[in-house]
Amino acid sequence: MKKILFIMFCALFILTASALSAEQDQRDHASCSYCGMDRVKFAHSRMLVEYTKGDAVGTCSIHCMAVEFANSIDRTPKAIMVADMNTKQLIDAEKAIWVLGGSRPGVMTKRPKWAFSDKASADAFIASQSGEIINFDQAMTAAYEDMYKDTKMIREKRASKMKHMMHQ
Repeated sequence: MKKILFIMFCALFILTASALSAEQDQRDHASCSYCGMDRVKFAHSRMLVEYTKGDAVGTCSIHCMAVEFANSIDRTPKAIMVADMNTKQLIDAEKAIWVLGGSRPGVMTKRPKWAFSDKASADAFIASQSGEIINFDQAMTAAYEDMYKDTKMIREKRASKMKHMMHQ
């Protein structure tokens, strides 16, 4: 009986520790460094870059991560992480299976870019939402290609929101 309780306690400890570490980036970087969006609310699209000098930056999306990379050209990434869209767990962005496009609205972009930890999940998404499989370099290139239109869209949405708030 003591052995079973000990094993159950160990299992509970491991599960709790992994849950806490999985959310650590959201505690350390609660809002996006660029747009201020809540990274917990957008846990499914968030990204995290850790630099070789030990600092890290958290963003809500690949759009904002592209802004980070453009602004930090002299800093070398040690790790680039992205949330798996389904599990919200951070995975290696360069090893992720990316899906470009589809009918599900993107975060901070008109042309969605989603990351998955495995091809089966990406294929299931494509079957229901459309899109095409790409790699990380292609996803970042698409983010830069979309930057002007996405930034313009964001400005227009924010201006409309402010106008609406002023009339209330």
